[in-house]
Amino acid sequence: MARSRGQSFRIGGRRKGFRRQFGFDRSGPPPRQTRPGQPLRPWTIPNAVGYVRLAALPVFLYLAFSSGDGRDPAAAAIFVAIAIGDYVDGFLARATGQYSRMGALLDPIVDRLTILCGAAVCWHFELLPRWALAVLAAREVVTLLLAQLALRRVGELEINWIGRIAVWPTMAAIFFAMISESAVWDGMLIVGVVLGILGTVAYVRTGIRELATT
Repeated sequence: MARSRGQSFRIGGRRKGFRRQFGFDRSGPPPRQTRPGQPLRPWTIPNAVGYVRLAALPVFLYLAFSSGDGRDPAAAAIFVAIAIGDYVDGFLARATGQYSRMGALLDPIVDRLTILCGAAVCWHFELLPRWALAVLAAREVVTLLLAQLALRRVGELEINWIGRIAVWPTMAAIFFAMISESAVWDGMLIVGVVLGILGTVAYVRTGIRELATT
């Protein structure tokens, strides 16, 4: 029986390690290296991905605004690559243990800028409902400000799953709108915006609780 419990513990540990490695398990406090007062450590592999994502944004904007109608496969491909890079740098940080204060500060900025740049293109060419894009932009700015405030006061707050899920329909709507025209993309954006607002409300509540305990 003891051996069976030991085997179950090892299997459970491997499963938890797998979930944590691939970002499915975000339980527990943020890494110590990302907390306020820690060294920036700008030269890490995950941060290099973040720098590439940031540098790719002007290229995306140039191609998109030069397209004439906002529908450009190359711009759409770069947008997706930048979006996927958010997962890649997080995976690399967990795989290598190269957490850093710079990464904690840089990652939310690049994430928000990515969505704002995509929203700007869709607004300019009216690829998606402008009212939804305006709400999306306002939500992203608010979330960025809250994230930076949290990083300076209590460290990185755990992002709730509602906010994580909201990213996918939002990014997908922007991507597909730059390729084709469909009311489906409009609905997808609206779903993303609604989920994003709910996630931000939960994020604020978590931040208030964290501040109350510091």
